[in-house]
Amino acid sequence: MIPQRWLILCSAMCSAGLLWSAVLIAALLAGVRLVPTAVAVAVAAVLTVPGVIAGVLGNRWLYRTTRPRVRWNLTSWVPPHVPHWAGMLAGVFFFGFWLTVVMAFAGLDGDIQMRGGQYVRSDDGRTTVVSQADFDRHRSLEQQISLGILGAAAVGGVFMTGAILTHHAAPQPTETQSAGQALA
Repeated sequence: MIPQRWLILCSAMCSAGLLWSAVLIAALLAGVRLVPTAVAVAVAAVLTVPGVIAGVLGNRWLYRTTRPRVRWNLTSWVPPHVPHWAGMLAGVFFFGFWLTVVMAFAGLDGDIQMRGGQYVRSDDGRTTVVSQADFDRHRSLEQQISLGILGAAAVGGVFMTGAILTHHAAPQPTETQSAGQALA
């Protein structure tokens, strides 16, 4: 089992990664790139990945025998002691990050690169010279995609580590409340 101090640290890091990604995406949507893409994505990854790994491993060890009863029912994927509103809130945040990724992909128009001192877009074998503003917009959309993916992963990491950290305070299920048994 993962020590509780490590889980708290990983959860805090994942929360920071979630906030970092959300703030930078909000700034990108407002038209401002606060930090270069490499720095933004590296910081988000360093903050997010350890929490996601700890959450996945911890949930696998803690809920080893718990399987979802209904595949597409949210309440069957949420550990029994976690309030349903917390699962729904995590779902809303996850959907928000997912939506930013989809919208950024929809906004991409070919591949823009710098060649011979000009910004060139490659579409279906054709090359077109584009402006600096188009190049900057393209770079911002690429950064938004990366941050959106890491933000969605951070939501999962925060939720999973939070579920593990609150498990010890949860009431133990009775025989009628366990998975596979009919409720009384």
